[in-house]
Amino acid sequence: MTNQTATSAKEKYASVYEYSNQVLDLIAKQDITKEEAAWVTRQTVENFRDHVNPGFLQYRKSVTKDTQFASVEWKDSGLNAFQDVNGKEYIDCLGGFGIYNVGHGHPKVKQAVINQMNRQALHSQDLLDPLRAMLAKILADVTPGDLKYAFFGNSGTEAVEAALKLAKMYSSRTTFIATTKAFHGKSLGSLSGTAKGVFRKPFLPMIPGFKHVHFGDIDMMRKTFEACAMTGEDVAAVILEPIQGEGGVNLPPEGYLQAVRALCDEFGALLIFDEVQTGMGRTGKMFAAEHYDVVPDIMCLAKAFGGGIMPASATIASEKVFSSFFENPFMHTTTFGGNPLACAAAIATFNVLIEDNLPQRASELGDYMLKGLREAAANYGDKVMEIRGLGLLIGVEFHNDEIGYEVSKGLFDNGILVAGTLINAKTIRIEPPLTLTYEEADKVIATFKKVLGEVKI
Repeated sequence: MTNQTATSAKEKYASVYEYSNQVLDLIAKQDITKEEAAWVTRQTVENFRDHVNPGFLQYRKSVTKDTQFASVEWKDSGLNAFQDVNGKEYIDCLGGFGIYNVGHGHPKVKQAVINQMNRQALHSQDLLDPLRAMLAKILADVTPGDLKYAFFGNSGTEAVEAALKLAKMYSSRTTFIATTKAFHGKSLGSLSGTAKGVFRKPFLPMIPGFKHVHFGDIDMMRKTFEACAMTGEDVAAVILEPIQGEGGVNLPPEGYLQAVRALCDEFGALLIFDEVQTGMGRTGKMFAAEHYDVVPDIMCLAKAFGGGIMPASATIASEKVFSSFFENPFMHTTTFGGNPLACAAAIATFNVLIEDNLPQRASELGDYMLKGLREAAANYGDKVMEIRGLGLLIGVEFHNDEIGYEVSKGLFDNGILVAGTLINAKTIRIEPPLTLTYEEADKVIATFKKVLGEVKI
């Protein structure tokens, strides 16, 4: 290394050290000055543009058209809200796309993570780690039917990947049936089950063997099963969300999930429920499968599984299915999945969900909000097509996506955060923490009605 190169590296590291110190000092502060807030905003916009992805600046409703101002998220404000860097408070009806079921920074979940961090943050990987074993037992006890063994990851996509590999290991079959408007993630395996063409086309070909049928059409699914059997491409598994989240909060027709279960049994296929968004009390029961009295062979959890504190996911299967991994437990592994901090958060999350009876709260408050939102939209049939949902997973579908964006922007300007669904751009989701108060729900409903009256079409 030449002297000039060494000097250049030294200057670069000195600059990074100084910048990182400035950021760490800000992280340590609960409240910051107007000047500091302006610096944070400027740095955020510039660095998204130059180092993250400038495309985000075109899509975030918080960013002005000339990108000179943006609402930059800064800190939690109680269980159900957050503040931007300038101190404006927003009721969170997006919930991090469904991660805040027990609220923002729930003290019991946060303390569990702090306690574990003070003891040991990560594990050596070579010894048995206790919290993983304890969390797996809790899952076996709380999930429906004979689901018994768990594999832990960090995200919903990872949970789905593990489920697909389990299904292949179990039967050596390679055909999967998924549904239209499905969302299962964006890694190549999970993306093969996802249905939106714009996410799939740039990465074709997908993992071979995936066939999509219309969600809710049991006759089409039966014919697909029969055709696969006739051609020697027997189905390994059906993967679906019991209630489609990103597809626009689509509830299954009556009897549909039970019929899918029966089809899987008839043709010797597994049933995978992706409960990444519908699980953990969101729909009014601990798991959406319980509404329909259907037990899958494999269930995927993530999002709220980490309590809004840690990224965490789980893939739970019956012993019959999971035993495919017994002979060689290293067939599917992950460095950070099942780490002690994530397990502590998940254990505390189940504790809170049960202690505060949050699934039941989601059911009651969900009914209340559905009724209120429908009443608020009663005179705006030219804008709102349908309001549907179960528990606190609610979708508002508009006649076009432009109306949906203007409504969500209007709600945002009035201190309420919502967002569209990834597969159905005409639908915005209302997915608040299950700890939302009735007073906050009333404000959401009243603001929704106000904004509907202001949006021009």
